[in-house]
Amino acid sequence: MKSIEEIKAEIENFKVENAESLEQFRLQFLSKKSEIQSLFGQIKNIAQENRKEFGQLVNDLRDLAQNSYNRYKAVIESTTNTKTVEIPDITRPAARQTVGSMHPISIMMNEVRQIFEEIGFSAVEGPDIEDDWHVFTALNFAEEHPARDMQDTFFIKVRPDVLLRTHTSSLQVRTMESQQPPIRVICPGRVFRNEAITSRAHCIFHQVEGLYIAENVSFADMKQTLLYFAQRMFGNEVKIRLRPSYFPFTEPSAEVDISCNICGGAGCNLCKHTGWVEILGCGMVDPNVLENCGIDSNKYSGFAFGLGIERMTMLKYKTNDIRLYFENDVRFLQQFKAATK
Repeated sequence: MKSIEEIKAEIENFKVENAESLEQFRLQFLSKKSEIQSLFGQIKNIAQENRKEFGQLVNDLRDLAQNSYNRYKAVIESTTNTKTVEIPDITRPAARQTVGSMHPISIMMNEVRQIFEEIGFSAVEGPDIEDDWHVFTALNFAEEHPARDMQDTFFIKVRPDVLLRTHTSSLQVRTMESQQPPIRVICPGRVFRNEAITSRAHCIFHQVEGLYIAENVSFADMKQTLLYFAQRMFGNEVKIRLRPSYFPFTEPSAEVDISCNICGGAGCNLCKHTGWVEILGCGMVDPNVLENCGIDSNKYSGFAFGLGIERMTMLKYKTNDIRLYFENDVRFLQQFKAATK
């Protein structure tokens, strides 16, 4: 035992400063004729009850020597192989990092959601592939309604009643089926329609639709909600007007226009020289829709609205071609870095 402690002390105190002393260390402690190897030869002379303990101590001693040797060797090799390295100029300006940005559609979608969430609306999401009930039937679309025709809707060939949703109103149906009033939700998402692609229309676009159902909800409540949204989005000076319209799922229905913020009402291509730009459709939820979704239309009333994100983005950032948002031109998208911040 004394011999093991002495060798351990020698290993720990051995000074390795170069390749020669490293080799000396190896010969003294790790070679076949080393002191440690001789200890292994003495195991047979140890009493049977002490051999295991003695063997473990000798193994630990050999591991200590091997680990020390490896450490010394690594230090010497790194010192020997060190090459002259050019020290960089630390006063030189750092390389410019490329900073990405959110897509303008995502920026606008988040802004719209934030405005409505401020007044108590919560966002719900759902599938892009829907069935006929949630997209059309529950929303009071007659079987012969033109929106069911192939020129407007992408149907899935596997089943005739499965399609790509044409509006996010399907999420309103799902919400009304799963909960009772009061309901105050917005439904953001991507929708699909079989339309020709032009500067003002696309076969893929994004919507945010809203639904508010409670007792004694009036048309005036809807108008004030939409006025608040328009002024939060485009400024307090913006004006809105409501024009009578028709939707199968609302009655009465209206189209909402805002004063064109590109030409200031003087007339331009975007507003078709009228001074007004349509931004959304709205109306009071038809009682048939409430009953289809299991809500008592005698007790509850509500309003719904839907707006196109691409149209809102064109107005917000004063662009005149919807196709710009789908071409992924980096030169165009880089202009929205400031909006991302």
